[in-house]
Amino acid sequence: MGREEQIVNERIRKIEEIRKKGVNPYPHRFDKKENAEECLKSKINSKVKTAGRLITKRELGKISFAKLRDSTGDIQIVFQEKNTPEKVFSFFSKYIDAGDFVGIEGEIFKTKTNETSILVKNLTLLSKAILPLPEKFHGLQDDEERLRKRYLEIMMNPEIRDLFIRKAKFWQSIRNFLLSKGFMEVETPVLENTPGGAETKPFITHHNALNLNVYLRISPELWLKRLMVAGYPKVFEIGRIFRNEGMDAEHLQDYTQMEFYWAYADYNDGMKLAEEMYKYIAKEVYGTLKFKIKGFDVDLGKKWETYDFIEIIKKMTKVNILKTNTEEIKSKLKELNIEYEKKGFNLTRGIDNLWKYCRKKIGGPGFLINVPVSMEPLAKRSEKNPDVVERYQILIAGSEVGKGFSELNEPIEQMERFAEQAKLRAAGDEEAQMTDNDFVEALKYGMPPTTGFGISERLFAFLENKPVGECVIFPLMKPSFERKEK
Repeated sequence: MGREEQIVNERIRKIEEIRKKGVNPYPHRFDKKENAEECLKSKINSKVKTAGRLITKRELGKISFAKLRDSTGDIQIVFQEKNTPEKVFSFFSKYIDAGDFVGIEGEIFKTKTNETSILVKNLTLLSKAILPLPEKFHGLQDDEERLRKRYLEIMMNPEIRDLFIRKAKFWQSIRNFLLSKGFMEVETPVLENTPGGAETKPFITHHNALNLNVYLRISPELWLKRLMVAGYPKVFEIGRIFRNEGMDAEHLQDYTQMEFYWAYADYNDGMKLAEEMYKYIAKEVYGTLKFKIKGFDVDLGKKWETYDFIEIIKKMTKVNILKTNTEEIKSKLKELNIEYEKKGFNLTRGIDNLWKYCRKKIGGPGFLINVPVSMEPLAKRSEKNPDVVERYQILIAGSEVGKGFSELNEPIEQMERFAEQAKLRAAGDEEAQMTDNDFVEALKYGMPPTTGFGISERLFAFLENKPVGECVIFPLMKPSFERKEK
């Protein structure tokens, strides 16, 4: 019999004994008055009533110590002969283990080492843990196991617990900022007949009631633009999107994204608002505008640069993307040892691969502008140069962490752009956009000049200087049985 099995059997035995004593090891509620942080701030001799999980337990004869943890932190609890009722002391010693949830009533005092603690007067078992906690120092060492059992990592590692508290603040700060600017929050469909708003491969599922194959959305963009047609001046949505593409330190297949749309404004207005929003987020969540990200020192408070897409690629690779062709691009990719997907390869994908090579050297913060029309089928052409669109991407630490543009609102040109995308799909480019006739019909009723912008949780991961998968509370993993079979 292994060590864990022995522990499990012993704890099940304790549960049976507790029940025989008339005690419910899983009661329905507990009237918790103070959290751990509030207990630590309480005056000496004040009475407190708190609850949480026991992380450690040390018995030293006439005195026992334990660490109680909740979402606000840890506090030491102390059981002491003569000062703790004998019945409580005995119950703790016989039946309580690290991992159990308990309710505590007691008095605040200082130990000989000057540690603020609770002298326990009463204890209530709230949930008996059957499995033991990970060891303090060895714990969850395997990265895949750590992410699969994220609840244990959050429980045992205060840094991870605090990370997701910051993530909640991150999204709330975005919501508060946009609401303060007069934007209305909306919800749009996740299941679609035609996915649109981005260049990526979608997920497909089946709708039983309608007997219809549908797509999980890759962006809420085309729905939100319909609301511009409807007459709302400012809307935004925060929600999940799904992209059946590669997985790496910056990309996941399902994640949270925010998009806003603002009528009677263009991408210059969008850039100003986005910069203001990023600074607001940083101050609200982190209290600073300075970050260390992927080896770059990023200061959101300094003047944001403007980067020309065409000029940067020309400078770094000697390729003029407005006058190039697929063969020249392939040759340059080979020369620079840049790997690329050969299936469905076309000029647009080739230029994108060149850009990914170039961007790694740009620390930012700044705005990338002037991309060719072929690369952004939903953006408005520049009035100054019809070969490019009014699109910007926010560059930080060698990557894009936000994109916006002046929205194309001419229905005939939009249909022509969709037709070009259809040709790319027919040639094998699975990421080219699908034609959405219903959206074009909406545009025919008229959409005002509009700017839109999207930002995903990649920005949060960058500000944390962590891979995006580490910043997802429950990332999708292969089932554990599949892993064991391999």
